[in-house]
Amino acid sequence: MHLFRHKLLVWGFLILGAGTTACAAQVNTNSALVFRHARVFDGARLLPGETDVAIEKGVIARLEPGVHVPAGAKEIDAKGKTLLPGLIDAHTHLVSIDVLRAAPIFGVTTELDMFCSTEDLAEARKLLATQKGAQMADLRSAGTLVTSPGGHGTEYGVDVPTLSESGDAQAFVDARIAEGSDYIKIVYDDGKAFRLSMPTLSKETMRAVITAAHNCKKLAVVHIGSLQGARDAIETGADGLAHLFIDRAPDPDFGRFVAEHHGFVVPTLAVLQSALGQGAGAKLVKDEALAPYLSPEDEGQLKKSFPARVGAQTNFGYAEAAVGQLKAAGAPILAGTDAPNPGTTHGASLHQELELLVQAGLTPAEALAAATSVPAERFKLADRGRIAVGQRADLLLVDGDPTTDIRATRKIAGVWKQGIEIDRDAWRARVEKERTEARVAASSLPKAIQDGLVSDFEDGKPSARFGLAWQTSTDALRGGKSTASIKNTEGGPGKSKSCLLVEGNVAEGMPFAWAGAIFYPGRAMMDPVDLSSKKGISFWSKGDGRTYTVMLFAQSRGFMPASQTFVAGPEWKQVTFKVADFDGLDGHDLMGLFIGAGLPAGKFQFQMDNVRFE
Repeated sequence: MHLFRHKLLVWGFLILGAGTTACAAQVNTNSALVFRHARVFDGARLLPGETDVAIEKGVIARLEPGVHVPAGAKEIDAKGKTLLPGLIDAHTHLVSIDVLRAAPIFGVTTELDMFCSTEDLAEARKLLATQKGAQMADLRSAGTLVTSPGGHGTEYGVDVPTLSESGDAQAFVDARIAEGSDYIKIVYDDGKAFRLSMPTLSKETMRAVITAAHNCKKLAVVHIGSLQGARDAIETGADGLAHLFIDRAPDPDFGRFVAEHHGFVVPTLAVLQSALGQGAGAKLVKDEALAPYLSPEDEGQLKKSFPARVGAQTNFGYAEAAVGQLKAAGAPILAGTDAPNPGTTHGASLHQELELLVQAGLTPAEALAAATSVPAERFKLADRGRIAVGQRADLLLVDGDPTTDIRATRKIAGVWKQGIEIDRDAWRARVEKERTEARVAASSLPKAIQDGLVSDFEDGKPSARFGLAWQTSTDALRGGKSTASIKNTEGGPGKSKSCLLVEGNVAEGMPFAWAGAIFYPGRAMMDPVDLSSKKGISFWSKGDGRTYTVMLFAQSRGFMPASQTFVAGPEWKQVTFKVADFDGLDGHDLMGLFIGAGLPAGKFQFQMDNVRFE
């Protein structure tokens, strides 16, 4: 369920991205700074009264009322405001360097990545070690996750090493650590809780991987999708769970079970809501405190949710009940978003996660600890997560008191990383520029785009009225053996003289095989185009009676397609979809439209005509 977007070859298209880091930037932190009359939440509790916090050389130097600071130190009046440790998001996925810049805009100064490419990890470490890194969130990373052949994590087209035998666990873990993993992320999820089916590690192999990680003094965190998976992971010695579950109500002893095994849990409530098709992230787009800093891409991402799985017996209340049990038992709870999955985005979504944790039964102070001191302690980040002498000056200043109103974390007055202020004004200006450019681009759409007709094929060619001409797309670019061809042929629905014939063969051997035709609406492959004025897609088809797939690619989905299916029968029939049917897309950044065949393997043939956005 939890989609990961990074540098990948998805459905045959090479997408560029960037990743994560495990080191802090080496920046100039010599300037002194003092916060006067601040209400201070130190990562565990609200300190009594008001106090001053002095920062020198990037760390907290003194913490007391009326503190003396060197001449020339910058003073900030924090009267009526609350100073907190910089927030830590305990479950993210790094897809570009820009997400590292976005996170601290919303007060998230450290992210714990749970799957990224080794190339991206190395590249980000280089950048974070430069002066530019001062404006980016610090990170730790699991690097490449541990999964089985064909298991979760392999579906994105990335060349991911996999593990089959428990006897190979130590060598596999050693290789991950050599690549730079700070901890080990394990997948133990067959997808059945969401009416999916995928291979996963055996319990024995999971145990061997956990043992191997502990042999190297590394934490082992397990991705699960079910209550039984959660119990198995904790029983075999996992340090923590990367998610909670929504397939069953927790057993009466679940919280106590986790606590007795000294495990921690990252509930990722925001993405679990999205997995139910509830799309709660859209509320952030309307939040006056956050909205000015959300890019158009962020807005599109927050408005999405996963498609609800018909027949899945899932309930968000199960996760909330589990949080209540964990709290009662004293098991550590860490705040994490699983950004940038549908309905989430880096930085802003952690504020939603905090609110959801409070709704599930945590006090505001406990939720704040879940995003500061608790993840710092569990992931052995001894230099952050608290406001105390000697700690990094990663700080968040907000209006009001979030220990009584958790939504106050959104009213950000300033963010500092190692004593360096994050330039939120520049980011806001950048966002506004992006919005202006998007509006200008939308107002100057070619007439053909405004009309919406993509192709009627009356010229006897696989041409298009805008964008690029239709072309074949198959899994061959991922090493598959599927084939496809397209050509114009006589006839069509009604009085149409010509249509497009698409035929080929979907080959065995690929878990995500495909073959068919694709249309790019932009001037180049995968260039995004604003088609938000169009609310639907229609075309006519007929064929061999097989079920076919329509996929839309959108930049805000991180290049993962959203799909719908139709049957091409022996008679011409019009096929129509709402753009919103595709996982809630709004059309503002469409990059491609694919129509073709997927599994099961076999030959296929269909015709299509009068393709239109309307």
